This record gives sequence, C-alpha cells and structure tokens, in this order.
Amino acid sequence: MRENKKAEVLRLLRESTDYISGQELCEKFSVSRTAVWKIMKQLKEEGYEIEAVQNRGYRLLTVPDILSKSEIESRLDGGWIGTRVYFAEEVDSTNTWGKRLAEEGAPHGTLIVADEQTQGRGRRGRSWKSPKGTNISMTLILRPDLEPSRASMLTIVMGLSVAQGLKELLELPIEIKWPNDAVLNGHKLCGILTEMSAQIDYINYVVVGTGINVNLPEIPEDLKEIATSLLIETGHTVNRAEVIGAVMRAFARNYESFIETGDLSGLRDAYNEILANRDRQVRVLDPKDPYEGVALGINPRGELLVRKEDGSVSEVYAGEVSVRGLYSYI
Repeated sequence: MRENKKAEVLRLLRESTDYISGQELCEKFSVSRTAVWKIMKQLKEEGYEIEAVQNRGYRLLTVPDILSKSEIESRLDGGWIGTRVYFAEEVDSTNTWGKRLAEEGAPHGTLIVADEQTQGRGRRGRSWKSPKGTNISMTLILRPDLEPSRASMLTIVMGLSVAQGLKELLELPIEIKWPNDAVLNGHKLCGILTEMSAQIDYINYVVVGTGINVNLPEIPEDLKEIATSLLIETGHTVNRAEVIGAVMRAFARNYESFIETGDLSGLRDAYNEILANRDRQVRVLDPKDPYEGVALGINPRGELLVRKEDGSVSEVYAGEVSVRGLYSYI
C-alpha cells in the first residue's frame, strides 16, 4: 500500500468514532486484506495504539505525538499545500533542504518537515536548534507571481498563520509581536526565516522556514526571558502534526488573500487585532536615530506605524530596525 494510502487510512481511523472493518478498507482502497494487515502492523510499529477485534475491525485508541510523512499528510486538507511532503528524522536545516529541492524543480506548495534540526538559522544568522521529538521545524516552498520586493511580506503572512492556527486549535490567547513572532503570555513561540531566489523582475522561488516551540520541556537559560513553548504554557504535550495542519490551513487562506491584493490590505485588520504591540509604548531601535512612540498597527505593506511624541507617524520597515517594548520583550 503506497504512502499516501497509509495517510488516508490514518485519517479514517482518527476521524471514525467506531471500528472500521478490514473489508471496508479493502473496498475503499482497492487492496487486499494482506495489504491492510501490513499497514496496521506498520502503524503499530511506529507507535500508534490500534485495537483489532475479530468481526468488527480496527480502531485507533490513542493519537500519539508522531511526526512522519504519513502522519503529516493525514493532517493536510488535500489542497495545494502538501502536494509533495518531504520528511526526515534529522536534517541540518529545512530551509537549506528546501532551497535544494526548489532548485531541482520542487513545485509550489512543497512542504518539508524534520523531527530534529541541527543547524537551523534565525534572523541575522542566529542559530535555531530544534531537539528531537520536541518542536516543529518546517519549510514551505512557494513560487508566487509577484515582484521580488513584495516577497518579504510572506514572513508576516506566515507569522499571522501560526498565531491563527494555534488560536483555532488550542483556544489560547496567542498574539503577534511585530513583525512575525507568535507570542503567548509575553514570550516567543516561533521563529520564521524567509529566503528567496529571484531575478530583477520575477521570483524563482521563496522558502519560508518556520520553527515552533511545541513540546520543549525547558528553555535555555539565556532565552528564558524571551522564549517559551506550548508544553510549558499549557502543562501538557501537544500533537505536532495537528499543529502543522492547523497552521497550513490558516496559511492557505491567508496566502490567497495576499496574492489577490499583492499586499497585506486583506489581512491587516486580522493582524492588528492580535498585535501585542498595538497601543503600547515602544522603542524603535534605529541605529541612526532611535526614538520612542506608540505603536498603532501595520499598514498594507506590513510596516509598523508608530506615533512619535510630536504627533507625527513614522513607518517602520522590519528589515532595517528592531522594536522593543520599554519594559519587556514585546
């Protein structure tokens, strides 16, 4: 039975409230009883607890936190995201892998996921390590019909999608720290790195790498004031593949809006609604001329509007300065 059939069987088992008979699976997927038995055996070996009862069929008893190609595919909606899914137990960087695949012709919507990332990178070359079995490290390959100057806004589109996906899935008060950090209780949950290959007037491809702290039990000492994880904040483990599915559903929706307008005008209200910096005093860390003001929200280009003390409003571009709250990370 092919890998995508395995994903479909997983989806059926998870969504069913009763036993699914072997005969039903045989007929649905046009395979033999032996093929069904083999896939159930594979799933059990991977850690799924499946009950098999004679004359009744199969039932999934628990939904463990497993990352695999089949598990990820079973969480996607069958749209353009995940037309191809690549998964590795360990990789240096999903973005590096994604760029290589994009150069080889991987299509728009290809999703790359790793259980462990050893040489991940954040902004300005900072390292972003993701230990085995704890976090989400994923990269999405995009081939948008856009001017290259607009590609940086995709980072904000993904940041919004992470926040919305987590809010919808876990019903947590997730916010965004401008421009693209999903935060919970004032601490950072994710990092996003967008990289592009382009000519002067068109984009070859964009890779959007996203790391989410999910089941990380402890934050390194030097990051405790800034970062957190879903496990730390909720007190329980969270299914990572389910989070990937929720974030990708939100991104598919937001991406269509972004492509339709070519900017963030269709997403601005939703973004500003959960912007942690909004109506707060901030310090703009411009190396040439730092100043303080009140953050008002973003404009259609994703720039942060800051009202200065003299009443004038400046537009802060994410690539050139950082913004911090006066007394906190946000």
